[in-house]
Amino acid sequence: MNSKQLINTLHTHKTLLIMKNKIIVGLIVVLIAIQFVPTEKNLSNDNTYAIETKYEVPADVKVLLENACNDCHSNKSTYPWYSNVQPVGFWLDHHVNDGKKHLNFATFTKLPIAVQNHKLEETIEQVESGEMPMPSYTYFGLHSNAKLSDADRAKIINWAKSQMAMLKASYPADSLKMKPRKKS
Repeated sequence: MNSKQLINTLHTHKTLLIMKNKIIVGLIVVLIAIQFVPTEKNLSNDNTYAIETKYEVPADVKVLLENACNDCHSNKSTYPWYSNVQPVGFWLDHHVNDGKKHLNFATFTKLPIAVQNHKLEETIEQVESGEMPMPSYTYFGLHSNAKLSDADRAKIINWAKSQMAMLKASYPADSLKMKPRKKS
């Protein structure tokens, strides 16, 4: 390698090092800046249409739902300290909003009766399959009280089945069926 090639190689390495440092500084500036972007917390605790207003929820099932479900499926989440650190806070906010979109026990009785029946059925499926609570919710010992034993899962499943049986006994069968969506 001649001296001109060596100088070009050193110049290229120096340029890459400078560019790498600029990128790192830029990322640090962005990470600091996003700490000042607030996230909307799920703290309304409005239970006007909560599931307990229409359905019998035994105390032991209520505790299981509060510990394993309500942070993502109600109008009141209990936030860990790291929810104030971005981008983790953004991820948690999205996660909670997505969970409430699929099932919100605090607005449950506001839904049409067929949807309520369907949500109970989905609850059974999700808990039975182990998809809920999401495994990521209990990673690293976080939310350890949300880990459901087989007996806990059975309690929730049996409770949901009993609520579906109550609906079946109280409403005409066709009113409990979801209507097919219209194709656009």
